[in-house]
Amino acid sequence: MAASAESVPTVRGKLTANAPLAPLVWFKSGGAAQWLFEPRDAEDLSAFLAALDPAVPVMALGLGSNLIVRDGGVSGVVVRLGKAFATVEQVDGTTLRCGGGASGILVSSTARDAGIGGLEFLRSIPGTVGGFVRMNGGAYGRETCDILVECDVVLRSGQRKTLSVAELHYTYRHSELPDGAIVIGATFHGHADEPAAIQAEMDRIAASREASQPLRSKTGGSTFKNPDGHKAWQLVDEAGCRGLTMGGAQVSEKHTNFLINTGNATSSDIEALGEEVRRRVREKSGVELQWEIQRVGKAG
Repeated sequence: MAASAESVPTVRGKLTANAPLAPLVWFKSGGAAQWLFEPRDAEDLSAFLAALDPAVPVMALGLGSNLIVRDGGVSGVVVRLGKAFATVEQVDGTTLRCGGGASGILVSSTARDAGIGGLEFLRSIPGTVGGFVRMNGGAYGRETCDILVECDVVLRSGQRKTLSVAELHYTYRHSELPDGAIVIGATFHGHADEPAAIQAEMDRIAASREASQPLRSKTGGSTFKNPDGHKAWQLVDEAGCRGLTMGGAQVSEKHTNFLINTGNATSSDIEALGEEVRRRVREKSGVELQWEIQRVGKAG
C-alpha cells in the first residue's frame, strides 16, 4: 500500500518524499523511495511507526552494500538510521553496546582500542550493525551469531523490544527477525586481547579483501550464498561466467561472486545478469544458487 502525504505522521527527524535511493546504495542504481525517513532518535522512530497505517510497508536501509533497489523504486517508507544510531560504547572488558547505524569499521576499531578481540571480522563487512544482525553477517570464519548477546528492535507496531540471540534462530545468512522490525542496537561480546594483536588481524583481513575483491567498483558485495559443500565463486567460474556482461552490468573478473555496475547499469541489468548466472550454474553443475544480495522494490 502507498502512503499519501496526509496519512504520513509528523516526525522530529527528516522525512523526504520521492527520495532517490541510487546515491545511497553501493550499486548506484535503482529508483526512489516513496518516503525516506531519517529518525532523530529511537523515540521518533517508535512514535512514527506506531502512528503509521499498519498496511504501509516499511524497510530499513543501512549502507546499501548488500542491496539491489529495483528501477521502479520502493513503495511505503524506507528508514535510514543516521548519526544518532552510529554509536559504540564499552560496557565492560569484553562487551560493546552498538547502535544499529554503526559501521563494521567503527565497531571493530572501538573493540580494538578497548582490547576486545573476536570482532575483527566486522572490519571486512561493508554494512551496519542492523544489517549484520538481520542477515547474520559473517566473513573469515566468524558470524554475527558468534558475538551477539542481544539486540534492540522497534517492531512495525512501534513497540520496542529486546531479543536474545537465541530468539533470532540464526542460520547461514538468515535470522527470524520479525517482519518490519528495525534493529536500533545490539550488544556484542568478545574476549580480552592485546590491541596490537587485534590490529594485526584486522590488517590481515583488510589485505586479503583488497587482494581478492573488487573494492573500488560499484558492487553489492557477495551476490550468492555459498551452497553446502561448494564455493559460489567457483561454481560461477566453472560455468564460464567470469567477465560476463549484460547491459552495464558485469560479473567481476577479480571475484566471480561479485557483480559490478561498470558505469551506467540499471538495476534490471544487474538482476538479470544474476539470474543468467544462476541459470548457467544450474545447467553446468545442477546447483541452485540462492541470492545473498537483497532485492527490493518494483521493476522499472
